[in-house]
Amino acid sequence: MVIKEKALLKDYTSFKIGGPADIIAEPKDIKELVELIKFLRSEGIIFYILGNGTNILASDKGVHGCIVHIGKSLSKIRVIGNKIEAGAGATLAEIAQVALKNNLQGFEELSGIPGTIGGAVAMNAGAYEKEIRDVFSSANAINEAGRVVKLSKDAMNFSYRKSAVSDGKFIITQVIINLQEGNKKDIQAKMDKYRTLRMNRQPLEYPSAGSTFKRPEGGFASKLIQDANLAGERIGDAEVSEKHTGFIINRGEAKASDVYKLINKIKNDVNTYFNVPLELEVKLWGKF
Repeated sequence: MVIKEKALLKDYTSFKIGGPADIIAEPKDIKELVELIKFLRSEGIIFYILGNGTNILASDKGVHGCIVHIGKSLSKIRVIGNKIEAGAGATLAEIAQVALKNNLQGFEELSGIPGTIGGAVAMNAGAYEKEIRDVFSSANAINEAGRVVKLSKDAMNFSYRKSAVSDGKFIITQVIINLQEGNKKDIQAKMDKYRTLRMNRQPLEYPSAGSTFKRPEGGFASKLIQDANLAGERIGDAEVSEKHTGFIINRGEAKASDVYKLINKIKNDVNTYFNVPLELEVKLWGKF
């Protein structure tokens, strides 16, 4: 197991923001992961599960406790017929490439989501009218008793950006997704289409944590933010993207406190103008 002390979380998050973590631990296999989780729970140590760090705003002051980094050592991918079995640390982009290579379709819309399959399952990530639950077959996860159990699709209770494992009581170790036979040329064309849409519509040239807010009932957070005249609103180097107002971007040296202040301004202004409370999609780690 790799252990790092006082490593900066800005080096582990897509926002490129975050102070030192007390400890970052990266298990080399599922056995080490299970043992680590058991130890942390038995000792009452606060811990956070970190994958690709694409949905996190970490405090400038850092994060106390242990960051359990599920990385490359837990990212093995294999194909079993029309199913793909992937370790929790495998990225959606990696899974999409394996699907393409094996002429399996059904994952194209999800191919550009910049995160790991473990995190994507936990939050039922989605894009272009498709969600993880649409391809999910089953998952293995560590339960509160420290045992690895199998979770069926029904047991996951998927809903919008939420699942039965969102609260951290279960920790995903492996996921099986169900796809269909397809034509490689058609699969590639769809992947290219969604990649182009992302490039044209999202500020991928700047660090961010993706969509800042969940979609409110009956509308889109980006539309409400745009209509509240918040496009380009800036605090420090944190800015509401003019390209896609659902994103807060890091223009260079943004601090977590800048982003947090901007989040609160957006929430207050949107609620004032439209009486719509926005709910964060980004996870806050540490004290703000």
